[in-house]
Amino acid sequence: MNYGERVYCIRKALGLTLEKFGNPLGVTKTTISRIEKNERAITDQMAKSICREYGVSEEWLRNGTGEMFVPMNRDEQISKFAGELLKEDDSFKKRLIEALSKLDENEWELLEKIAEKLVKKD
Repeated sequence: MNYGERVYCIRKALGLTLEKFGNPLGVTKTTISRIEKNERAITDQMAKSICREYGVSEEWLRNGTGEMFVPMNRDEQISKFAGELLKEDDSFKKRLIEALSKLDENEWELLEKIAEKLVKKD
């Protein structure tokens, strides 16, 4: 698998269009399309940007070895979720997090009990 095919695999694994994949990288959908088709070489800076923006293993992107994505710990997952949430306008997720941020300690304890009961219903 070559560079372009690996970029295509990343984009498809993330479920992104050419445009949505390219926007955070500061490039157009045409640029991403040309990279995927190996009509345009990928620069070192672009490779690093893809890895940073999408949590891709640089070793996998460059050589095709190892795992596609760098494993994230719990704090990194939460951080990524929060960052993505801030980019959204008025989504349900954003409204829910905003409501949760206003809970006091007693309300958090009640919510924890409800969540535990929901999990036990399996």
